[in-house]
Amino acid sequence: MRLHTIAINNLKRRKAKMAFLTIGLMVGIGTIVTLITLTTSMSRDIGRKMDEFGANILVTPQSNGLAMNYGGISLGGVTFDQREIREADLARIATIANRRNISAVSPKVLGSVPIGGHDVLLVGVNFASELKMKQWWRIFGDAPKGDNELLLGSDASKVLNAASGDTLRIKGEAFKVVGVLDQTGSQDDALVFAPLRKAQKLLGKEGRITLAEVAALCSGCPIGDMVVQIAEKLPDAKVSAIQQVVEGRLKALNQFKRFSYAMAGVVVFIGSLIVFVTMMGSVNERTTEIGVFRAIGFRKSHIMRIILLEAALVSLLAGLLGYGVGMAGARLALPFMAEAKDAKLLWDAWVAGGSIALALLLGLLASLYPALHASRMDPTEALRAL
Repeated sequence: MRLHTIAINNLKRRKAKMAFLTIGLMVGIGTIVTLITLTTSMSRDIGRKMDEFGANILVTPQSNGLAMNYGGISLGGVTFDQREIREADLARIATIANRRNISAVSPKVLGSVPIGGHDVLLVGVNFASELKMKQWWRIFGDAPKGDNELLLGSDASKVLNAASGDTLRIKGEAFKVVGVLDQTGSQDDALVFAPLRKAQKLLGKEGRITLAEVAALCSGCPIGDMVVQIAEKLPDAKVSAIQQVVEGRLKALNQFKRFSYAMAGVVVFIGSLIVFVTMMGSVNERTTEIGVFRAIGFRKSHIMRIILLEAALVSLLAGLLGYGVGMAGARLALPFMAEAKDAKLLWDAWVAGGSIALALLLGLLASLYPALHASRMDPTEALRAL
């Protein structure tokens, strides 16, 4: 009779206890798989969502400035040698090495215009890219689609006393207000938005832009490298990363991951306790059996191998079942926990192999002391119980 035969037969005889051990370890492994899979899937979904909100790279004209002061009193600054950005040059951004990490590019042209006796700041934008980048905008009405349509910020609407459907005149040309922004608490509230081409014509800046915002997929891309790459393509522009936005997004993702890993650690500890207590109880119940094995010539190493082989077989089964249960749980929980309804569940071979390896490691480590305890039993005292 071989050692593995003894281990398998013992598992068959103690089905209830081994089933309890398998279920306990399976629940632990399943919970870990669920947490890790949900964390990975949700982090990807959250990262994608955060990347869609706002810009994290700013392209502005290159210029030189001089701060002026007299007698310790600041007189402001003077900007000179300012180079304008040509709109056609922005096409070079799509040729950088990390172009796949670019979500949107939103060019803008700014200038002051008189409207209804008030000087307001007119901003020409490409509404398709602007609305993609600023998904938090709430518009009462519609976004401009034609050349002679305007979108007003909440404060600009109050100053101009205009609402959706009203007509405003800019430099003798009639424009229809098709929408008003809900208050955002930012500079957008005081702006008047118009289509980029029309604004360039009104401001006398055809083919030129004031600045461009770039939304990069920062959850997994090198923002610093992208800034350098864009700067090389646009030598006449100043390219800078909005570090606060990037660091804030990455910090949110890291905190979410740490919480999940902490929960997984607690589950691992509880699972190892279940294995230890169950295997220790099983060893104590088999005192006579172990004494017989020792009496007929089994060595201490043989006893340990039998106990550890039993734990390995149970752990292997628990690991396989735990991975299946964990993925099923993650599949059911993801639609309720993810923001997007179309969030995809990530199937990772490393998670599958890791869950089985973790189950084996937990089972063997938690069974090591019970196996040592069984090998040290005195065969004489064990046989007296017969």
